Amino acid sequence: MKRSAYSSSTVHLWPRLWPRAVRAAALAASVWMLQTGAAQAQSLQTLLEAARAYDASWLAAKAQFDASRARAEQARARVLPTVGLSAEAFLNRRDSSVNVLDDTFNNQTVRLGASHPLYRPGNSLEVEQAERSLQAAQAQLDAAEQDLIVRVAQAYFDVLTAQDTLTFVRAQKAAVEQQLAAAKRNFEVGTATITDTREAQARFDLVLAQEIAAENDLRVKRLALDQLVGRSGTDPWPLKAAAALPSPASEALDTWVQRALQQHPAVRGAQAALDIARLEVRKAQAAKGPTLDAVAQLQWARAPGQQPPFPYVRNQVASIGVQFNLPLYTGGALDNRIKEAVALEDKARNDVEGALRQVAQATRAAYLGVQSGLGQVRALEAAEASSQSALEANQLGYQVGVRINIDVLNAQSQLFQTKAQLAKARYDVLVGNLRLRQAAGVLTNEDVQPINALLQPR
Repeated sequence: MKRSAYSSSTVHLWPRLWPRAVRAAALAASVWMLQTGAAQAQSLQTLLEAARAYDASWLAAKAQFDASRARAEQARARVLPTVGLSAEAFLNRRDSSVNVLDDTFNNQTVRLGASHPLYRPGNSLEVEQAERSLQAAQAQLDAAEQDLIVRVAQAYFDVLTAQDTLTFVRAQKAAVEQQLAAAKRNFEVGTATITDTREAQARFDLVLAQEIAAENDLRVKRLALDQLVGRSGTDPWPLKAAAALPSPASEALDTWVQRALQQHPAVRGAQAALDIARLEVRKAQAAKGPTLDAVAQLQWARAPGQQPPFPYVRNQVASIGVQFNLPLYTGGALDNRIKEAVALEDKARNDVEGALRQVAQATRAAYLGVQSGLGQVRALEAAEASSQSALEANQLGYQVGVRINIDVLNAQSQLFQTKAQLAKARYDVLVGNLRLRQAAGVLTNEDVQPINALLQPR
């Protein structure tokens, strides 16, 4: 096919059309943002605080921790004295073969009793188990908090990714539209074939489909963020153009792994479960031994006497002493309870080992993922510059007749795809840093602040 050149009226068309296309796309994106009803942009920290007051999973985990704390206090009551008050009153009718004994009478009794465990090893072990259970609940709450941070950050940057994709697609549509208009004009004046027009039209139709998909994706991502934080019309702050991405390279991989093995909530929870299982074995063994309690009671009673004419008698009895109990035969229940506890201890020990292995693997994967992400960002930055140069070269080649329309269209598509991939890669690095700290079990609310500082208020 014979290559055609621009007419004299269109030789310098692209230098003027390109900035105009970018401005048009930016203006269209701004108009779309206003139409979504977003009243005010929010930072990552702001939306995270909103999620703390709304997210059902986080609130459920917090309620579970409060319940575990109350359960621990219940266990501590087992080693403290107990005091009780009871009372009873009865109306009685006595019919006897001896007529003189027939009578209707009543009796009342009031008892005030107290007991205090003197020797109950099982109760002390229950208190220790309650403390370990509270540690496990704290680990679960920490894990829920870290999960909330990562989920909010992921949803936040998903919206920014979708916004950037839509912006780039619209910029590409504006550029393709200008290319299509130029191809039509050149065909009308006879300096280009119908092929250029049809290629530009096909690419324009494709970009329109991509724009529809990008708009829908942005709506879905916004809905997900809205649902997570309990707000409507969320509008995240964008990332600063010159923001320096954080890198975990200042610490070695082994350092991260060791920190994870010591501090990760899953490891702490599994270790607490192992301690509880060990205490359960000791408690089952202690159940075969004796128990000793101190008891005291004060009783007031009113009842008929034992001899006619059965006058009512009031009695007040005070008693204090000790109670000793020792199980002699339980049908094998206690022995089998010990066997069960030993087996559960072995299970808990293996759970700890499994948690250590899983945490170490997840930490290594997260660390390598961040390193790989940083490498992708650097490569895509170079690719963006190369794609820009390639587009400019193809535009110039099209003007002088050594490139055809499809070459320019392909170069445009490559440039905008690279820009979208670069933007997503930068967001992935930020979320990856949070995931790395989550994998190591050290993610806190303070770790969000450095990322929040990289965002640009609208």
